[in-house]
Amino acid sequence: MLRTLLGELPRQNEGVLEEAIESMVETLELLQRQLDLNQDPTHDYRKLYVWTQGLISSLDELEQSYFAASHFRKKVKAGSTDDMTIEEKAEYARYVYFYKDGFIRCFAILDKTGTVLNELFQLNTSKVKSHFSYFTVLRQFGYAKMHGDLAVRLINIKDAYREPMSKLRKRRNMEIHYMNSEMQDDLWQLHQTLQGKVKLEDLDQHLDELRQGVDMVCETLKEAYGYINKMWHKQGVSELAK
Repeated sequence: MLRTLLGELPRQNEGVLEEAIESMVETLELLQRQLDLNQDPTHDYRKLYVWTQGLISSLDELEQSYFAASHFRKKVKAGSTDDMTIEEKAEYARYVYFYKDGFIRCFAILDKTGTVLNELFQLNTSKVKSHFSYFTVLRQFGYAKMHGDLAVRLINIKDAYREPMSKLRKRRNMEIHYMNSEMQDDLWQLHQTLQGKVKLEDLDQHLDELRQGVDMVCETLKEAYGYINKMWHKQGVSELAK
């Protein structure tokens, strides 16, 4: 959608993004077969179906936010907001909007994935923490001593992206819970300069960290849903989803 609004051609899914989406689509197909065979009186299959559909949409929106942030970043040339024209300030504001939307969506998708895994594998994470995150669910795999192969793969992905995700997580927390992140950057930089001009953050570095965040989310979804699909092919949906 955003590509069309920005005058670009529609996205062609490829790489780990395509693999993640294909894994989730396969899960939808398996769930649909079970729904066709079963009236689903407890609505367990329908709930997983709707959640998975939502994750596909959320992943699409995350990728679009990253694309839009990259698009508007190219239009920012000045090194300080004081040196920007009115038009460039507007482009910078659009970049900031989609950049922030992107890193917030990264963690929202991970937390939704954690909800799916917790429900599907009956990890009972809410007994440990009522409002749990994806990372709490990862730890719960170890406590519950269940599905160790999947847990190891997901932890390896988390560790591989530890540095960029730590930076994105800090910015997400600042954006949601504390002072606006770019305002804090501005205050710090004002203490470092005599001219009063605030140098822009490293936009390219921030975008690269967001790109890695998108990749981490894609790899996590690909691994989680790939594991679910293999289990269902082996045991049957009705057995695993009990």
